[in-house]
Amino acid sequence: MRVLTVAAMRRVDAAAVDGGIPGLRLMEAAGAAVAARAAALLPDGGRAVVLCGPGNNGGDGFVAARLLTERGYAVDLCLLGDRAALTGDAALAADAWTGPVHPATAAALPSGDLVIDALFGAGLSRDLDGVARALIEAVNAGGRPVLAVDVPSGVDGDTGAVRGVAIRAVETVTFVAFKPGHLLQPGRSLCGRRHLADIGAGEAALEVGCAAAEPPLHRNGPDLWARVFPRLTGESHKYTRGHALVLSGPATKTGAARLAARGALRVGAGLVTLASPTAALAENAAQLTAIMLRPCETADDLDDLPPPEARRPPGGGGGGGGGGGGAGPRA
Repeated sequence: MRVLTVAAMRRVDAAAVDGGIPGLRLMEAAGAAVAARAAALLPDGGRAVVLCGPGNNGGDGFVAARLLTERGYAVDLCLLGDRAALTGDAALAADAWTGPVHPATAAALPSGDLVIDALFGAGLSRDLDGVARALIEAVNAGGRPVLAVDVPSGVDGDTGAVRGVAIRAVETVTFVAFKPGHLLQPGRSLCGRRHLADIGAGEAALEVGCAAAEPPLHRNGPDLWARVFPRLTGESHKYTRGHALVLSGPATKTGAARLAARGALRVGAGLVTLASPTAALAENAAQLTAIMLRPCETADDLDDLPPPEARRPPGGGGGGGGGGGGAGPRA
């Protein structure tokens, strides 16, 4: 459920290395995850075209290319940039590749059954142009399925925005945690099916990244709310489960308020009141049950509602559905 920004993910990587995990081991694990998905997409005896960029994303591509070759697949590896300019773990991964390295250009794009996009990762911070843009446009125009490494090249990992141009992938393999760009449009659609791979960074390193995130980010879903969702007990009744107040728009603009009121009732609010302009009361009443209505033209019309800490006076009858009368605590 946790989501990491690009900066937080860099902290995870740094914490893993500081904790004694070599960066090359993380890259090998990332490349292995990519190779596994590529093998699932390739036909028997298929050919992969691996497009590597000048950074660590390209290093993941070199590892995936080597492992696919070891599995018996034909691989054409194309590098955007100069091999001699590679540094760090990416250079070590390139050194372990014994096959030819072709220039990555639109004009010389090899044919194959699958393109592996290891050009640019989630940390891309500029709009793509020139050779890189032409290459991505050629890949998209070619119609061959693309497996993206980390994010489709050209997608901003923090926002999902397209930086000039972006790969359209059928699948994306990312590592440790999803980034906002995997979940926000248009990046979400460009990723295709998303796969999250554990590359062995460790829980301690992940906690370092999450602790640095401000504010913390999570994917929405039942698991996020299950621990705090109100549970019914034998003593539960409508006055122990909160009073939700929903403000309606004017006549002909009331639909969102009714959806919100029904949602509040459905998730367990004991009482739900929809405050509506007088001219819209009939419109709302015609389509609501179990939800109380009250006319409201200004904020002063709500002054008599009890504060959240109020409770029903002793001696009143509890139980019943959300549509009962009376005023209870409101959320």
